Amino acid sequence: MANKFVEELRWRGMVHDIMPGTEEQLDSEMTTAYIGFDPTSDSLHIGSLVPIILLVHLKKAGHKPVALVGGATGMIGDPSGKSDERNLLDEVALAHNVAGIKSVLSRFLDFNSTEQNAPVLVNNYDWMKDFSFIDFARDVGKRITVNYMMAKDSVKKRLSGDEGNVGMSFTEFTYQLIQGYDFHHLYKTMECKLQMGGSDQWGNITTGTELVRRMHDGEDQAKAYAMTCPLITKADGSKFGKSEGGNVWLDTDKTSVYKFYQFWLNSTDEDAEKYIKIFTFLDKETIEALIAAHKETPHLRLLQKRLAEEVTVFVHSKDDYDNAVKASEILFSKDFKNEIKQLSESLFLDVFEGVKHAKISKAEFNEGIDMIGALAAKTDFLSSNGDARRALKENAVAVNKEKVKEDYMLSSEDLIHDKYIILSRGKKTNFILEVVE
Repeated sequence: MANKFVEELRWRGMVHDIMPGTEEQLDSEMTTAYIGFDPTSDSLHIGSLVPIILLVHLKKAGHKPVALVGGATGMIGDPSGKSDERNLLDEVALAHNVAGIKSVLSRFLDFNSTEQNAPVLVNNYDWMKDFSFIDFARDVGKRITVNYMMAKDSVKKRLSGDEGNVGMSFTEFTYQLIQGYDFHHLYKTMECKLQMGGSDQWGNITTGTELVRRMHDGEDQAKAYAMTCPLITKADGSKFGKSEGGNVWLDTDKTSVYKFYQFWLNSTDEDAEKYIKIFTFLDKETIEALIAAHKETPHLRLLQKRLAEEVTVFVHSKDDYDNAVKASEILFSKDFKNEIKQLSESLFLDVFEGVKHAKISKAEFNEGIDMIGALAAKTDFLSSNGDARRALKENAVAVNKEKVKEDYMLSSEDLIHDKYIILSRGKKTNFILEVVE
């Protein structure tokens, strides 16, 4: 292939384990490869961006990507990386989650394309739903020994009794066989020869390669391959993909574009240097030049800004990115009071999501609200009237980022979108006062 897929991933730090012969297979012909997505939610978070990006790289390299949504395996639960068994979803919840994940994946891969290597979206429920237990036990179960399954790390850790583990049900024990059968089915129906995933999936994936070989015993070309990418971590050891509000999702109804943009913008220098290789499609020369420029002027945060731009545009849109930048710049604008009113109400609320919020009636507001009432007596933003007076005497209180004294009275001129006022104590503590009918 003109663009060597594995070589591209290696310099980006996206190869963890790779089965012998995989690179040669990919270099020799257009290869169909798949990654599975677990429908534990109706969306995907940024931890799932890595497998999505793997599939996009695969397509760019001229290969054929298959995204598998685990409608069947989602009913069982993958034991990999888990210390206990999760609650099983019912079919209605699972169908809802599968539909949500299909919608997300369709933003990155064109499943309606007519190209030879057009991406394909499949759901393993379609071929597992009519598979009887007896047929599964005869056709699949007899080909993989219990000894082989017990040797997998995901099984051994759960059976060891360490770290509060409580064992493993037969249901979860069979997960690797069902995932392995997926590989066999895709091999048989699409000539899919490679399965990819996170490094925690190596055991399940290699079970699949083994099952393909055993179920196609005697076929000269029965070859199946495996490759995994590292699980992404932060430099400080904390879990990647989480912000103060929890997971960072790919859907705006779960994580606003502004919060999404801020997550990448707030990366440390060390993380940004790693993330820009993994989460963007910038070429090696561009990335190396960016890293060098960043090291010369780290205070400009060139890496973080470019990383946040590339990922936000990829996941959302250029317009969404521009709005997020605009909102960020307004927060530090000298003309904040006027410029904040230019933001749409939804973007305004995104920017101040999670900020302590209180409501006051329009009638009460029209009667007149002084700063003691706004900060304490009528809102409980501050602990007491005395605390409010101290903050005002220290010149630490602002209305819409403009400093005020104790005798200041709130008025309709202070309202943003005719209903919100931003109160601040110091540079970092903000409150939102909302005037309601």
